[in-house]
Amino acid sequence: MKIPGKIRFIVLISSIILLQNCTKAAEGSNAAPPAPELPVYTVITSPATTYQEFPTALEGKNNVEIRSQVDGYLDRIYVEEGSYVRAGQPLFKIDSRSYGEQVNMAQANLQAANANIEKARVEVDRLQPLVAAKVVSDVQLKTAKANYAAAVAAASQAKASVGNARINVGFTTITAPVSGYIGRIPYKKGSLISRTDVNPLTLLSDISEIYAYFSLSELDFIAFQKKYPGASLEEKLKNMPMVDLVIADNSIYPEKGKMSIVDGQFDKTTGAISVRAVFPNAQGTLRTGNTGRVRMPQMLSNAVVIPQESTFEIQDKTYVYILGKDNKVTSKPVKISGKTSGYYFISEGVTPGEKIVYTGIGNLKDGVSIKPKAISSDSLLRAKPL
Repeated sequence: MKIPGKIRFIVLISSIILLQNCTKAAEGSNAAPPAPELPVYTVITSPATTYQEFPTALEGKNNVEIRSQVDGYLDRIYVEEGSYVRAGQPLFKIDSRSYGEQVNMAQANLQAANANIEKARVEVDRLQPLVAAKVVSDVQLKTAKANYAAAVAAASQAKASVGNARINVGFTTITAPVSGYIGRIPYKKGSLISRTDVNPLTLLSDISEIYAYFSLSELDFIAFQKKYPGASLEEKLKNMPMVDLVIADNSIYPEKGKMSIVDGQFDKTTGAISVRAVFPNAQGTLRTGNTGRVRMPQMLSNAVVIPQESTFEIQDKTYVYILGKDNKVTSKPVKISGKTSGYYFISEGVTPGEKIVYTGIGNLKDGVSIKPKAISSDSLLRAKPL
């Protein structure tokens, strides 16, 4: 069937229009997407305080093993486990009957020794006029004097035995050498106690002050010596700021601590040196055996500050995106010298005045163009303080 020319013309025009529309749609689908609008932060410097943390083990000011100095049966226990005692307070009582009899025996020996002294003195007094009258030989007098000296020495020995016996009686009552808290008591009333027992009667812990022991590496120790003024190590410790203690639940212990001593030498195995911070503990909140972290402050007068959310990590290195010419971004590694809860302090990698992408960096790549939206450093610091 022959198609009229007018219809063929209409079909041809429609085909051309359809082809043009398809071409425009294809061109539109291949067009580059618009540049993303991302917030940009200008790197600034600010006075700040950063912290260096060290794991620590806590010990009381005095941790005393309570042991018996005499053997015998445990007669009484005056305290409960975990109770607080004061210095001089009775803790335990050892059966003292046998030691009381030793005192009686020693006193009897002393009386006998004193009687021998008197007997020897009488003999000396008797012989002296006889020797003077040459009735008896002076050898007898010398012998009598020697016997008298021996009697005096024997009396002194007997007197010492009395004192020793009384000391042993005193040892049967065991008192607290310091104020503190009683630990576990492994023995019960009636137990046989010996001076050679492996386990002590209890452990008494004076926790009026708590010592926090931790270790510094050789590099940290060298940095510490350079950081604080002073001609000697003692002077440097005095010039150190007070330190914090982060306890097990990550809260900050309310009392500040002071660095006090440094061990005399480095441990050859670990390459570290032990140091100690002292914290007041009047309320007894901390106990021997607690763990935590000593937080040592470092004052930075002009720190380069960037928000933590502006960074990303690749293979243990931290990077930021720098805004360059034509609003293109380039990744750059940075070196972190410290941090707070929301910011990093940078020692290398960026300088004040450079612009970095604040957030939305997850899909960025080097060379990508963005539409920067500047955010104020002051407003950011007000919303999220250092």
